Amino acid sequence: MEALRRAGLLKAGLRASEGFRALTSRGRRPRLTPDGLPLPSPRLMVMTAGTADPDWFLESGRRSADSVRETLAHNGVQVETFRAMLDFGCGCGRVLRHWARLRNTEMHGSDYNLAPIRWCRRALPFATFTNNGLRPPLPFPDGKFDFAYALSVFTHLPPELERTWMAELRRVVRPGGYLLITTHGEGFMALLTAAERDGFLAGRAVVRCSDVAGTNLCVAYHPAAYVRRQLVSEFEVVDEIPEGARGNPGQDVYLLRRAP
Repeated sequence: MEALRRAGLLKAGLRASEGFRALTSRGRRPRLTPDGLPLPSPRLMVMTAGTADPDWFLESGRRSADSVRETLAHNGVQVETFRAMLDFGCGCGRVLRHWARLRNTEMHGSDYNLAPIRWCRRALPFATFTNNGLRPPLPFPDGKFDFAYALSVFTHLPPELERTWMAELRRVVRPGGYLLITTHGEGFMALLTAAERDGFLAGRAVVRCSDVAGTNLCVAYHPAAYVRRQLVSEFEVVDEIPEGARGNPGQDVYLLRRAP
């Protein structure tokens, strides 16, 4: 009961903080966007990007999409060849909106929070959106996707949930298909306490506020050794780029492949 009460208080505090940041951002929304697509409300931008600054919302999404595209291309894979893609943890389409020109790709987005999914369904008609639970499953058949990505998703999950979601993403990615994830790695060690740093250097994941998993209050830090040994052990690691996530500055990038 105490854990449930604490989780409720933490979530209430998070929503209040999001509301305050959204309220103080009024008056900064541009009338037009470069891609011609609408902007979500300040509150939805805060939920997804941590800020209601529309310029950063658009720029960080573009950087993320460019980073995904370039990581794949560096490993001989072109985004345009994918028949179906999944943005897992899509929020209000910060990154997904930048795939609108992929005419031959079936684009899907999925997120734990319902409000941004409702907005995406209205504003981004070129994709299909699903509201997932805190735990699997996803409503897709086995091997549905050629490629899935989860940007700053495993950064907010404790080990038990990250294992179940890695298994579920492996299920929905076809054999030979790809998954790209980002994590908080060594670039975030300065944020850790001395005890947390000792655990991190010993190769253990460090998780704060696991009782509010899936929210921005739950923060996970992953040493590279832990990622390879436990988090992505069911995949082939195709590429590893420390601090390479340009749209999520400082996060590490892992490009993974499901065995054929």
